Amino acid sequence: MLIVAVGIAVISGALTALQTRVNSQLSLELGDGILASVISFASGLVILTIAVLVAPRGRDGLARLTTSVRERRTPWWYLIGGLFGAVFVVGQGLTAAVLGVALFTIAAVATQTITGAVIDRVGLGDLPKRPVTALRVVASLLALAAVTFSGLAELRVDVPIGLLILPLLAGVGIGFQQAITGQVRHVSQSALTATFINFLTGTTVLILAAIVHTIVVGWVASFPSNPLLYTGGVLGVLFIGGAAVVVRTIGVLLLGLGTIAGQLLGALVLDLVIPISGRGLPTTTVIGTLLTLVAVSLAVLSARRSHVATPPLTEP
Repeated sequence: MLIVAVGIAVISGALTALQTRVNSQLSLELGDGILASVISFASGLVILTIAVLVAPRGRDGLARLTTSVRERRTPWWYLIGGLFGAVFVVGQGLTAAVLGVALFTIAAVATQTITGAVIDRVGLGDLPKRPVTALRVVASLLALAAVTFSGLAELRVDVPIGLLILPLLAGVGIGFQQAITGQVRHVSQSALTATFINFLTGTTVLILAAIVHTIVVGWVASFPSNPLLYTGGVLGVLFIGGAAVVVRTIGVLLLGLGTIAGQLLGALVLDLVIPISGRGLPTTTVIGTLLTLVAVSLAVLSARRSHVATPPLTEP
């Protein structure tokens, strides 16, 4: 069960890599990164809204969650997981052009990993606590080293240090997002409901950001006609849903390590199958990807040794 859950985390990360490629191209053709993010989130929200209305499990889950929040058995802030995802997207759009994607990713992964380890140690809601072991620490450091190594070819150091604050905070937010989304799934007994709530809050925040952005820079001239560029929302739904299902089984740290490994592995496959014009495949990227897989293997070994009791990986 542990291996299956980690496999889902890795696949979810790979879907994120594909989503990044799709959204980046949409952003490029629109000339507006924030609007591209709104389209991605909003399309996912439309799909999830239909699914929640049609599926009894989604409606029942929403009713359970509403009742739990109303009766104050579940804190209201468990419902704002999507806010952290939106902050990450906006932060990436505002600072990645200056910092470079590599430095932004390294900073975010560093704090995401630390946040995951802390939440696992102290617990959050009904999430099982997990001990900090030597193997988990080594796995975390190895994952950070792998992300750094894979981005060496594009790493920039001549940047304003103050801009690092946003990606560092974004990484913390992603760690919390994964934890509280898993908690919402537990309360509602539905991954569909947890994913819907995530997209609802994230889309709301991004729409507000897009309104302010449009007032400042104006509306885009035209929209691209390629329908594949509008599939980012579907990929996001699969990623968030997968994370919501497995986080209670493997913990926030191992979920983060698995998705990071999946992102690098997915990006590597994309570069091989659909290479970006004018960019080769750096050796550092290959080595970095292999290092993340080693890091995940160490974290899995630590989890198996700790014998943490976890609930079954099935939807009620």
